[in-house]
Amino acid sequence: MTDDTAIVPDFRLDVLGESCPYPAVATLEAMEQLSPGQVLEVISSCPQSVNNIPHDARNHGYTMLAVQQDGPTIRFLIRR
Repeated sequence: MTDDTAIVPDFRLDVLGESCPYPAVATLEAMEQLSPGQVLEVISSCPQSVNNIPHDARNHGYTMLAVQQDGPTIRFLIRR
Protein backbone atom coordinates (compact mmCIF):
# COMPACT_ATOMS: atom_id res chain seq x y z
CA MET A 1 0.00 0.00 0.00
CA THR A 2 1.16 3.54 -0.72
CA ASP A 3 0.62 6.91 0.92
CA ASP A 4 -2.83 7.58 -0.49
CA THR A 5 -2.82 11.30 0.45
CA ALA A 6 -0.81 11.90 -2.75
CA ILE A 7 -3.20 9.88 -4.92
CA VAL A 8 -5.88 11.79 -6.80
CA PRO A 9 -8.49 9.36 -8.13
CA ASP A 10 -9.67 9.77 -11.71
CA PHE A 11 -13.17 8.50 -10.90
CA ARG A 12 -15.33 7.95 -7.82
CA LEU A 13 -17.89 5.19 -7.27
CA ASP A 14 -20.24 5.79 -4.33
CA VAL A 15 -22.06 2.60 -3.30
CA LEU A 16 -22.88 3.65 0.27
CA GLY A 17 -25.95 1.81 1.53
CA GLU A 18 -25.77 -0.88 -1.14
CA SER A 19 -25.65 -4.47 0.07
CA CYS A 20 -23.14 -7.06 -1.10
CA PRO A 21 -22.38 -8.29 -3.66
CA TYR A 22 -23.43 -5.11 -5.52
CA PRO A 23 -20.43 -2.94 -4.43
CA ALA A 24 -17.93 -5.54 -5.67
CA VAL A 25 -19.82 -6.10 -8.94
CA ALA A 26 -20.17 -2.35 -9.56
CA THR A 27 -16.47 -1.85 -8.82
CA LEU A 28 -15.42 -4.41 -11.43
CA GLU A 29 -17.83 -2.89 -13.98
CA ALA A 30 -16.41 0.58 -13.31
CA MET A 31 -12.80 -0.66 -13.54
CA GLU A 32 -13.47 -1.98 -17.04
CA GLN A 33 -14.25 1.60 -18.14
CA LEU A 34 -10.90 2.99 -16.95
CA SER A 35 -7.77 3.30 -19.02
CA PRO A 36 -4.62 1.57 -17.77
CA GLY A 37 -3.03 3.62 -14.99
CA GLN A 38 -6.23 5.40 -13.97
CA VAL A 39 -7.40 5.20 -10.35
CA LEU A 40 -10.90 4.49 -9.07
CA GLU A 41 -12.04 5.55 -5.61
CA VAL A 42 -14.82 3.36 -4.20
CA ILE A 43 -16.85 4.34 -1.14
CA SER A 44 -18.83 1.50 0.44
CA SER A 45 -20.58 0.69 3.70
CA CYS A 46 -21.04 -3.04 3.11
CA PRO A 47 -18.91 -4.86 5.72
CA GLN A 48 -18.06 -7.68 3.28
CA SER A 49 -16.57 -5.15 0.83
CA VAL A 50 -13.40 -4.94 2.90
CA ASN A 51 -12.64 -8.51 1.78
CA ASN A 52 -14.54 -8.82 -1.51
CA ILE A 53 -13.37 -5.71 -3.36
CA PRO A 54 -9.59 -6.19 -2.80
CA HIS A 55 -9.88 -9.91 -3.60
CA ASP A 56 -11.82 -9.31 -6.83
CA ALA A 57 -9.57 -6.44 -7.88
CA ARG A 58 -6.41 -8.52 -7.48
CA ASN A 59 -8.00 -11.46 -9.31
CA HIS A 60 -8.70 -9.16 -12.28
CA GLY A 61 -5.12 -7.83 -12.33
CA TYR A 62 -5.83 -4.45 -10.73
CA THR A 63 -3.66 -2.88 -8.04
CA MET A 64 -5.07 -2.09 -4.60
CA LEU A 65 -3.49 1.20 -3.55
CA ALA A 66 -5.34 1.76 -0.28
CA VAL A 67 -8.13 0.48 1.94
CA GLN A 68 -9.28 2.83 4.70
CA GLN A 69 -12.09 2.17 7.14
CA ASP A 70 -13.72 4.97 9.13
CA GLY A 71 -16.56 3.50 11.16
CA PRO A 72 -18.94 1.81 8.71
CA THR A 73 -17.48 3.63 5.69
CA ILE A 74 -14.76 1.91 3.67
CA ARG A 75 -12.69 3.74 1.05
CA PHE A 76 -10.77 1.88 -1.62
CA LEU A 77 -8.27 3.20 -4.15
CA ILE A 78 -7.70 0.84 -7.08
CA ARG A 79 -5.43 1.32 -10.09
CA ARG A 80 -6.24 -0.31 -13.38
